Amino acid sequence: MSSEPIERRVSYIGDRLRGSQCTLCGKEYFRGKNYCGACGRKSFGKMKDIDFFYDQGVLEVSTIVNQPTNRFVKMGSYSYGIVAFHDGKTRVPGRLTDALIDCEQDDISCFDGKNVVPRFRRRYTVGESDVIPTVSLAFSVADGYYPHQKYEIHKPKKQYETPGIVGYGVYTSKFRIKEGNIERSVPFIDEDAVTAAVEAGKMALIHSGVDNELIGKIYVGSESNPYAVNPIASKVAQVLKLGKEEKTNFVQSIDAVDTEFACKAATSMFKDASALVHYPKSNISFAMAIGADNSQSAPRNEIGGELDHFVGFGGAAFIFGMQDIIAEVEGWYSCTSDTPDFWRRDMQAYPRHGGRFTGKPAYFKHVQKACKTLMDQLNLTVKDVDYFVPHQPNPRFPVRVAKQLGFNEEQFLPSIKVTKFGNTYSGAAPIGLAAVLDVAKPDQRIVLTSYGSGAGSDAYSFLTTKQILEKRTRQKFTVNHQIENEHLEYVDYHTYRRLKNGL
Repeated sequence: MSSEPIERRVSYIGDRLRGSQCTLCGKEYFRGKNYCGACGRKSFGKMKDIDFFYDQGVLEVSTIVNQPTNRFVKMGSYSYGIVAFHDGKTRVPGRLTDALIDCEQDDISCFDGKNVVPRFRRRYTVGESDVIPTVSLAFSVADGYYPHQKYEIHKPKKQYETPGIVGYGVYTSKFRIKEGNIERSVPFIDEDAVTAAVEAGKMALIHSGVDNELIGKIYVGSESNPYAVNPIASKVAQVLKLGKEEKTNFVQSIDAVDTEFACKAATSMFKDASALVHYPKSNISFAMAIGADNSQSAPRNEIGGELDHFVGFGGAAFIFGMQDIIAEVEGWYSCTSDTPDFWRRDMQAYPRHGGRFTGKPAYFKHVQKACKTLMDQLNLTVKDVDYFVPHQPNPRFPVRVAKQLGFNEEQFLPSIKVTKFGNTYSGAAPIGLAAVLDVAKPDQRIVLTSYGSGAGSDAYSFLTTKQILEKRTRQKFTVNHQIENEHLEYVDYHTYRRLKNGL
C-alpha cells in the first residue's frame, strides 16, 4: 500500500501537476489553497492557480526503491526523488519513469541535479475491480529522449476558406526491440494507449499554438483501450484541459468520444473534424483527432503470436481548424466492406487474423480502391502527388501497394516508419503523415490512405501551405528525433513482453 501522505498529495493534484501561489508574497504551495499560511487572512481571494504541466523542474535528490510494496511490485526497482520547481519555491515528490534500474550496476546519483519534465502515467498495479489510477507525479530527464518544450499560445495570423491541419504531434517510447530489419517502439511499464494519446495531444498543442480552451471536440481512436467500457477521450480532454474548464463543477466544455474501426479509427475522424470546424453554427473552432495504440499481440508460442513480430507502440494527434493551417484538406474518399480479416472477440486478450486473407481481399483491395477513387475525383495523376502515405501493418505491404499504385520511392519512402516503430495500429498511417509534414515544403500535395480491418480505407489529399515552415520551429520532438535519438534503449524479448503487458 502507498503511504497515506502520498495518497493525500496525489488527490490534491489529480492527473495534472498543479499548485497555488499567493499574489501578495509569491509563496507557492504544492496543492490548491485558498489562503497563504504566511500572509494569513489578508490573502483570501488573492491566491492563484499555478500549473507545472509544461514546466521543467530539477531532480534535487533521489533514491532507489528496490523492494516495492505490493502495488508497485511489477515496476521492479525504480527511482524516487524530490523535484524542485521555480528555483525551489515548490518541491514535490515523484517517481523517475522511463528508466530501467539495475541496482547492482547503476549509480542512481547520476540523475541528481538533472532537469526533468512531468509526465502523465499509470500509477501502480490494481485489481480487476479497480479503476486504473493515473498521475502526473512522474518525471523523465529533460535533456534525454524527451525534450522540454514550452507551450505558448499564438494569436492567429490568417483565416482560410477550407479546413485543414493546424498542428500535430507524435509520441513513441524511448524503448525499442530490434529483430532482423525492423525496430519497434516498446511502451515503458507505466504506459498504455491513454498515455500515448495524452503525450501526442500535448505535442499537437505545442506545435499548433492553439489555445487548449478553443478545442471543442476530441476523437480518440484505439484498439487497445485499457477499458472495454470507459473512454480514453474524456481522460485526454481532462488532462490536457481541452475546452473551457468549468471550475464550479470541474467539467471540461468539450465533446469527447472514442472511435473504433481497427487501424483507421483515427483517420476516419479527419473528415468529421474538418466538417465540424467548417460549419459555422457548430461554434467549434478546433477539433483534435488522435490515433494511439499499445498494439496487441499474443506471445509467440500462442495462436496469433505471429503478430508479435510487427506490433509497436505510439500515437499521433492532429488539430483541425480554419486558422493558420499548415495543410489544407483538398478532398477525401472512404470505402468499406464486411471483410473479417482481423478480429478480437469479447473477453479475448489478443486479436487474431486471417493469414493470407488479410492481403489481397482486404488490405490491397481497399487501399487501392480508396486511393484511386480519390485521385479520380480530384483529376490527379501520380505525378501530381509529392508524397504518398499508406497504412503500414508490416514492412512489405505499404511498399507493394505504393508501387502497384504507380508511386516511386521518393514519393512513399519518407512516410514508411513501420521499420522504426512497428505497426502502431490506429497510429500507423497518422505517424507516416506526421513524418511527411516534418519535411514537406509549402505547396506540396500529400495523399494518405489508411486501412482498418473489418474492413475499410480512408483516402485524403492535403495541400501544404507556407505556414508549415513557420510552425516547424516550434516542435523539437519530431518523428526523426524519435528515430535517431542517442538515448534510445534496446531491450530483449523477455523485457519487451514485461513492459508491453504493463502494470
